[in-house]
Amino acid sequence: MINVAVLGYGIVGSGVVEIIKKNGISISEKAGQKICVKKILDIRDFPDSPDRELITKNSDEIMEDSSIGIIVETIGGTGIAYKLTKDALSRGKHVVTSNKELVATHGPELLKLAKENNSNYLFEASVGGGIPIIRPLNRCLAANEIYSITGILNGTTNYILSQMKREGKNFDEALKEAQARGYAEADPTADIEGHDACRKIAILSSIAYNEFVDCNNIYTEGISKISLADMKYAESMNSTVKLIATSEKVGDKIAARVSPAFVKSSNPLYNVENVFNAIIVKGDAIGDVMFYGRGAGKLPTASAVVADVIEIVKHWGAAGGYDWEVKNQDNIININDTETRYFVRLKVKDESYAKEAVEKVFGNVEWVKIYGDGPKDELAFVTGKVPEKEHIRAFKNIEGHDSVIEVSNTIRVLGD
Repeated sequence: MINVAVLGYGIVGSGVVEIIKKNGISISEKAGQKICVKKILDIRDFPDSPDRELITKNSDEIMEDSSIGIIVETIGGTGIAYKLTKDALSRGKHVVTSNKELVATHGPELLKLAKENNSNYLFEASVGGGIPIIRPLNRCLAANEIYSITGILNGTTNYILSQMKREGKNFDEALKEAQARGYAEADPTADIEGHDACRKIAILSSIAYNEFVDCNNIYTEGISKISLADMKYAESMNSTVKLIATSEKVGDKIAARVSPAFVKSSNPLYNVENVFNAIIVKGDAIGDVMFYGRGAGKLPTASAVVADVIEIVKHWGAAGGYDWEVKNQDNIININDTETRYFVRLKVKDESYAKEAVEKVFGNVEWVKIYGDGPKDELAFVTGKVPEKEHIRAFKNIEGHDSVIEVSNTIRVLGD
């Protein structure tokens, strides 16, 4: 029998305990040994929980118990979770986590520590919730050179944008709806400002390109500036707005970013709605392959955690996992040196005069009109594909023109 301890009895942690108890027989058959939750660590009291007798507030009861071989860390963050993970790995215990922030920040150090102590540090649930993506990247697609990864990696923002598109709710209304349904936290900053998606694309990129990609070096922009007008313009272009995380191998460096983008109806990401996530991986042998499913939630995420536990038990005594070499701290291409197209909205004083100015500053553009009534005194267009630094100069130049009141918004356009 293999004893497991769960650190953190929140949404995911309680889900892990629930799945192991509910599906214990089939899980044990798949693993080859019985798996049992022996201890749960949490500083809170749960007097009504059916697992209350397993709960302790003393981490030493877990760390010093040699009969506990696997630690499931679902605390989150990089504080006590980091300390306890290091302690567990140093003692030769295997660790499974859903903590994307910890993996994205301290992945190389923790993976090295696991290797030194003949243990495993696995984190399938840190990206995509219940969607299997990390193990397929590391194993099933191992024969491929991975060219790029592009996806919708945050269910909260995708739900908000879906509500804006389908129900006509503004951003604030859609956010409140997401919070009411439990899809968004009371403090939604990590989701709506793109930090969650950034950590996930950093983890996927590190695995795909076999080198550590620091999330702190990835340009990140959230969705809080997206308006209903932007949605209507996107519709008129047979597109929609999504928060897109993307990375691409360019020579010996990586181009990566997280930002809202117009996605055309011909792109498979166009139809990914509500809390669902989708990830498109491009490899030299397989071409495009897409992973799709619920990107968050108690049981979907917990199922990925338990799958990692089963993986460890099936290969008990064999250290495995991943090895992220920190090859180059400067391996991310500066966002200003990457090329893209932009959708641009301008509030103008004189339409014909402003059009002349736009074509002088941006060259040939694609003018965009909203179906039906759109904002008055406004021009919208899509630029050509040029480096970001050229766009920045153009935005400043056009905003300073005497026919333009302001640049209302700028949104990248996915693809060519």
